[in-house]
Amino acid sequence: MSQKVALVTGASSGIGKEAAIELKKKGFKVYAAARRIDKMQDLAAKGILPIALDVTDDESMIHAVNLILQNDRRIDVLINNAGYGSYGAIEDVPLDEARRQMDVNVFGLARMIQLVTPSMRKNRSGKIINVSSMGGKIWTKFGGWYHATKFAVEGLSDCLRLELEPFGIDVIVVEPGGIKTDWGIIAAENLRKVSAKGPYAQAAGKAADSMVKQYTGNQLSKPALIGQTIAKAVTVKKPKTRYLVGFMAKPMVFIKNVFGDRAFDRLIKNFS
Repeated sequence: MSQKVALVTGASSGIGKEAAIELKKKGFKVYAAARRIDKMQDLAAKGILPIALDVTDDESMIHAVNLILQNDRRIDVLINNAGYGSYGAIEDVPLDEARRQMDVNVFGLARMIQLVTPSMRKNRSGKIINVSSMGGKIWTKFGGWYHATKFAVEGLSDCLRLELEPFGIDVIVVEPGGIKTDWGIIAAENLRKVSAKGPYAQAAGKAADSMVKQYTGNQLSKPALIGQTIAKAVTVKKPKTRYLVGFMAKPMVFIKNVFGDRAFDRLIKNFS
């Protein structure tokens, strides 16, 4: 049997990079995809194949998938990891930025699924891993558009799982908790930029300071934990439909589910 092929989006840093490394260790031929190939030279040195991909550019996505299929005639695993967090009061965030958040986190993910599914159906096997977040189950202050994308990924994945199961294709959601990457720093910068003035300024500044403190501290889980979780989900015979893992992921979702929305609101207010 020929070597299995995995495609990882958002692989230039953080979770995507770690997932590519772990899948390579498991014996996969790994394509690491991101907008900038120059940021993936360390992966190339490990035998991983960098490929240019912008999940907001349809031509770029089509080209990347076609190139892999021309080279290998198969894509066995798709890791939909590309994404970012755009924070700001919903009243303040320009709709163009809200649309971009949806384009990257939801529509780019969905388009990649559309492009790889035909070859998986033909082979009657495959795994699609959608990297969501505990933020697809809970919420935080000023994260409305980001959380909207992750809630959407959760629902889309559930429906997709039912649609693709008859063709031997697994759909799995990975829901990281707090992970030590630049994600929180970027989200805090966006929050300050968008809501630095006006009625939300004081609360937004406090929330941004809290995010920076958390993401520059030592409590958060390392990206390697999620990379290892993804590799496990890909290689076990009967994967779970969801993997909720990382700093505070299980406790936060548990509190919300058990104590309800109002109690969870009070908890979030105390955090920021």
